[in-house]
Amino acid sequence: MADIGTWMIYGANGFTGRLVANEATRRGLRPILAGRRAPPIEVLARDLGLPSRVFDVNDRSGTVAALRDVDAVANCAGPFTATSRPMLDACLEATTHYLDITGEIDVFVDAERRHSAAREAGIVICPGVGFDVVPTDCVAAVLKQALPDATDLALGFDLNSTPSPGTAKTMVEGLRSGGRVRRDGEIVAVPFGYRTRSIDFGDGPCLCVTIPWGDVATAYFSTRIPNIEVYVRASAATVFAMRRLNGLRPILGVPGVAAMLRRLAARSGGPSGPQLREDIGHVWGEVRNAQGARRTARLTTPNGYRLTADSTIMATIHVLTQRPAGGYYTPSGLMGPRCVERLAGASEIHVR
Repeated sequence: MADIGTWMIYGANGFTGRLVANEATRRGLRPILAGRRAPPIEVLARDLGLPSRVFDVNDRSGTVAALRDVDAVANCAGPFTATSRPMLDACLEATTHYLDITGEIDVFVDAERRHSAAREAGIVICPGVGFDVVPTDCVAAVLKQALPDATDLALGFDLNSTPSPGTAKTMVEGLRSGGRVRRDGEIVAVPFGYRTRSIDFGDGPCLCVTIPWGDVATAYFSTRIPNIEVYVRASAATVFAMRRLNGLRPILGVPGVAAMLRRLAARSGGPSGPQLREDIGHVWGEVRNAQGARRTARLTTPNGYRLTADSTIMATIHVLTQRPAGGYYTPSGLMGPRCVERLAGASEIHVR
């Protein structure tokens, strides 16, 4: 592939960062591999024959210096509530485009608030360029086109995959925030396991439960539909456990408890090689308007981590070659409502 400019994968030694780095190398791209710990970054860079840099995003001057000659950074180091803000601050100063793979609501909200600063700096800010939230954001945007006066949006997904250590740690961090939905344009706190419903992903109805997924923020930015809920397929036992967690939330922030949960999360190994190659995900969406009209959409995807590697590279190439105007974007706003269909293993978005 022709040179597209200088770009960096931060957190390249993490599970997903390695997938992005390996896929980029397979395509003939040469990103800079970066992270805060020298040994794993330098070993990975040597194995892949790529340049490397080591810095901690909490060192503002060091981060700016590391980004000065970088056109775009793909941040793969979670939890993003800890890394996105300092990295964004540095990107604005260094005039480096910022992408990440977060699914965290607060990160999206904070990024959207920086739209004016990004526009002035001439940089693109587009968090959520992985499975969080490319497929669901595209489904939301396509449904908005199908029913322009929609007032209610429900999104759901069924993704049978072992979480990576980074994803598991992010889930632990999110326990203290509880559930969230959007009501009348505002993000509203709700209990875990707040609502269940039956969703047909294509093989018959199944039980699903609300979760505080990133689309509670991004689907609103993409569509301006005021009422949004996001669901995931779950067993009755899972729903019961989620609801029991509501009574435990006060202790989840206790330092000793939080540290224990983070250690447990770090043991998650992520999906195996066969899972990455063979797993299939399903995404569903439904919109309704005030008159009761409905439209639904379905999408099939590859394994979420495999999709994340491909979509991160797709978004990076788009930013570096298409040179969109500076500002905050959702994935569908940056690359188009059907951009997910360009990814290997993804189906068309079918609307009914």
